Amino acid sequence: MTITTTTLTRAAGLAAVAGGLLFIAVQFKHPLLTPEFTTTTEYAVRETAKILMAVLSLVGITGIYLRQVRQVGVLGLIGYLLLSVGYLTILTIQVIAVFVLPDLAASQPGYVSDALAVAHSGHPVGDVSQFQTLTNIAITYIAGGIIFGIALFRAGILARWAAALMTLGAVATIATFQLPELTQRLFAIPAAVALIGLGYSLWREQRTEDSRHLTGDDSPQLDPAGAR
Repeated sequence: MTITTTTLTRAAGLAAVAGGLLFIAVQFKHPLLTPEFTTTTEYAVRETAKILMAVLSLVGITGIYLRQVRQVGVLGLIGYLLLSVGYLTILTIQVIAVFVLPDLAASQPGYVSDALAVAHSGHPVGDVSQFQTLTNIAITYIAGGIIFGIALFRAGILARWAAALMTLGAVATIATFQLPELTQRLFAIPAAVALIGLGYSLWREQRTEDSRHLTGDDSPQLDPAGAR
């Protein structure tokens, strides 16, 4: 298979769709996060899926940005960088959640409980050291989603409803810090749907473009009057 820019862009679109679907899937019937739950197989599966979600989403937004890098301008660059830092921070937090917290659940349940609370509420409950700083950096996910969504909407290359939903979903996320943990998870759905919409729009556009090239629809037409 020949690797082309179109192929990579379409793959990025599919990555965005997969990341959004995973983001929705892990929210359903999610138990309350407790030190005891971190030692279960279900916890390991859910948190590992979140790692994959962060990776796929980062690949997806990179393809979305590169497809319209000129149209989104400086605003799009700022939004993309902030959103990328947000996803990288989420990825880091999830790696800690999978590989560190379960080992501490038995010996330091208080720390694990505080770390889980900070990760989902943003408010310090106890001393979790640098983990608090890491979760504070994750606020770039919200700022990036707002700015990137606005830039994509203004560019008008991909589905504008999805771009608008990305911004609205990021704004709604701010309110979740004041809501119960299980209610918070419902607010993840708009952002996930926005990512799915943008990813599908990118994939479909590139597929259409590829088909146009294969059929020769974009080839220059000869002027019959000039043919001899």
